[in-house]
Amino acid sequence: MFRHRLEYVAVRSLIVVVRFMPDAVVEACGSALGLTFYALDGSHRRVAARNVAAAFPTRTPAEHAAIVRGTFRHFGRLLFQLLKFSTLSNEQMLARVEFEGEERVRAAYAQGRGIIFVTGHFGYWELQALVHGLRLQPMSVMARALDNPYLHRLLEEMRTRTGNGVIYRQGTLRRALRVLQDGGSLGILIDQHIASRDAIHVDFFNRPAATTPIVAALAMRTGARIIPLFALPIGHGRYRMVYEHPIEPPPEGTEDPIHEITQRCTDVLEMYVRKHPDLWLWMHRRWRETDARRGTSDV
Repeated sequence: MFRHRLEYVAVRSLIVVVRFMPDAVVEACGSALGLTFYALDGSHRRVAARNVAAAFPTRTPAEHAAIVRGTFRHFGRLLFQLLKFSTLSNEQMLARVEFEGEERVRAAYAQGRGIIFVTGHFGYWELQALVHGLRLQPMSVMARALDNPYLHRLLEEMRTRTGNGVIYRQGTLRRALRVLQDGGSLGILIDQHIASRDAIHVDFFNRPAATTPIVAALAMRTGARIIPLFALPIGHGRYRMVYEHPIEPPPEGTEDPIHEITQRCTDVLEMYVRKHPDLWLWMHRRWRETDARRGTSDV
């Protein structure tokens, strides 16, 4: 399609420009882009406002509005930082990152049963796998293919340039099992609404959210360790990679271990979102069943 080609050319051109931008300009352009979408994209703005108000009922309307503006601003910055990182050498990328808790990862790798890194659409999630592959060892990330085939290939080039692999929906379980059985690692985002009958409903900000069971199912089948992973921006084009304590398996005899593990993973993500609410994707309809009961369906 002509539109797909036009989008690809626009992004490629932007990468050329971003390559020569100082970090302060990259941040400013990202903020401007995010706030432009905040002003123009009324449907996603309303979804974000509704989600934020439900998640933080004791905060004021002014605080809700600030979080919504902040999340749009953050995702504009994330896009520009991803483009900036795509122009950096491996050494330049590593120089922009601080690491916290990597000893937990090294200990888990030493067990030889693989690692599942769980995270969400939070912070600099698109960047965290890049430097992980340089500092520790590459991982395979689970992702959805983009609708634009040209941008899809471009994003895949960015994601795999430090040795990582990408697993798309077709053959997901088989390929994921092979990675873990070989002692490798997977990166899985757990904060998207899951419409399939396999979805597990866990509490996320005190509301039931349909969540993928694949993390818990893979961990129970392979013995892989589950480690929450987050990338927090710390300014000036830098960020901190935080490897949290592993999610411990529930004790034997637990009635529903899949649900228990999934809830524990979600609880860690919620803890980070509560600390940094402007870094999460509030524009996503995470609680669709609740929205449907209330008769709200912007997107």
